[in-house]
Amino acid sequence: MTYFLSTVLLSLSASAIAIDDKVLDFEKQRLKANKQIEVQDIQLSFKKELPQKEWYGFLFDIDANFKGKQVKFKDIVFSNGEYIALDLIHIDTHESIKKDVMPKLTNAYYKKENLLLGNPEAKDTIVVFSDPLCPFCMDFIPDVIRHVQKHKNSIALYYYHFPLLQLHPASGVLTRLMDVAIEQGNKDIVLKVYEADWDKYFTEQETNEIKILEAFNKELNTHITLEQIQTKKINEKILDDIQMGENALVQGTPTIFVNGEKDSNKTKFLELGK
Repeated sequence: MTYFLSTVLLSLSASAIAIDDKVLDFEKQRLKANKQIEVQDIQLSFKKELPQKEWYGFLFDIDANFKGKQVKFKDIVFSNGEYIALDLIHIDTHESIKKDVMPKLTNAYYKKENLLLGNPEAKDTIVVFSDPLCPFCMDFIPDVIRHVQKHKNSIALYYYHFPLLQLHPASGVLTRLMDVAIEQGNKDIVLKVYEADWDKYFTEQETNEIKILEAFNKELNTHITLEQIQTKKINEKILDDIQMGENALVQGTPTIFVNGEKDSNKTKFLELGK
């Protein structure tokens, strides 16, 4: 009986590996067909069994050259061993289930420099990716901050910039201004930025850095200079935040992770601290 069971398990394991290899080969060939992308390395980083019977989600880490630039990105496909799908959409909700194919955030996301509020030793963690000019973020982020303020001994809140520059070009300057203020020790600036009425100073399409800078200093009583928001360090910090978001498959804002897991309903944070 033991020999038979071992044989069955080995057979199942070999079958699973064969399917993994087929899916990996499919992904390589699919990307190869895109003449703008030169894939240099592709690895299966995560595989998850889905509630949908016999379907699995496959998450790939990809290093490539895209239009002459080195890029790192992730991709997800689905397979049941016989068919491969680039996406699975729920017939009733019309939502992609790609959000379900995501490992928990690693400790790399709990950076000291991204700790906005709370206790870094707390058991419960919140990680948010946000754009200060995103209308949904402007409603949501203050609620998260105020909740953590009430339970700051038992929750750690980590904030990452994820400016949606194609939609809100002005958020690029605004996030750099926020980072300079945070580096100066003014972490309260984040809540103030989200509560400010920027429409009286500039539109979300504004690209004039001086105009946005002057509005920021006037509204928030700061004294930040143009030179301070144009440093290599500040620009790299914003780019690093964005890269961390892309690595976590963040595609829009606000995106929130509670105790390492993405919360699509954006309500689980309210259960923390009670």
